[in-house]
Amino acid sequence: MSNTSTSRSSCWLLQPRQLNNICIVFAELIATAMLMFLGCMGCIENSFFSNSNFQSALNFGFVVLICIQCFGCVCGAHLNPAVTLANYIYNMISLPMAISYFVAQMVGAFIGYGLLKAVMPESAIYSSSTSSGVCVTSLHSSLTGLQGVVIEFLITSALIAICCGVWDPRNAKNQDSVPVRFGLAIACLSLTAGQFTGASMNPARSFAPAIWNGAWENHWIYWVGPLAGALVSSLIYKYAFRREVQAQEEQESTMSTKRTSELEFA
Repeated sequence: MSNTSTSRSSCWLLQPRQLNNICIVFAELIATAMLMFLGCMGCIENSFFSNSNFQSALNFGFVVLICIQCFGCVCGAHLNPAVTLANYIYNMISLPMAISYFVAQMVGAFIGYGLLKAVMPESAIYSSSTSSGVCVTSLHSSLTGLQGVVIEFLITSALIAICCGVWDPRNAKNQDSVPVRFGLAIACLSLTAGQFTGASMNPARSFAPAIWNGAWENHWIYWVGPLAGALVSSLIYKYAFRREVQAQEEQESTMSTKRTSELEFA
């Protein structure tokens, strides 16, 4: 009898953790769907709606800001398999959760772009400037595949370096402006490389428009470049730059803050 009650109590103890994991994965799915729906809506361009690389880049930056502000406290709002890979390398997430994040991101991106196609007229999705479909990442005709993958590698490396800087234990107290930082970073990188490769930096962001529109030309670039960039950048930052905050440093910082407060009240 006691063994049965112990087993039942163990199940009840595990339940909150399981529910929390489900909540985290579901939040990541919604956040990625928001990224695709709002981000790609801001890229629509046809004879009725004017657009530019500047507007699209700024829009995606603001959308990332919104997603992180809404769901960052729930799931971290990775929105991107490359970010999840870096998070795993940084030992901040387990392998099963990393896989769950990946699935949530791919499904969320698929749903978000599908919702966009459902609510927008066909003339908004396909136009003279977006013949393959709005938000489909494509390589500029003057670039080779190798050049495209190097660009995606480099801009994703920059994005992941920002992530690693935010995750650095020494930066733990400076988290208030994280959504703004990432939003501006995405806008900057999109402005820089958007005209050349679409500045994807995100396999899920490229996969959803590709599968909905059947546009697979040079699609491999948007997997190889971002994932390789995330792998290299996170490993370099982890082993070359990351430092753990020592207990003594934390104590000295606390004492310094306390002394400052005492002087202010004196």
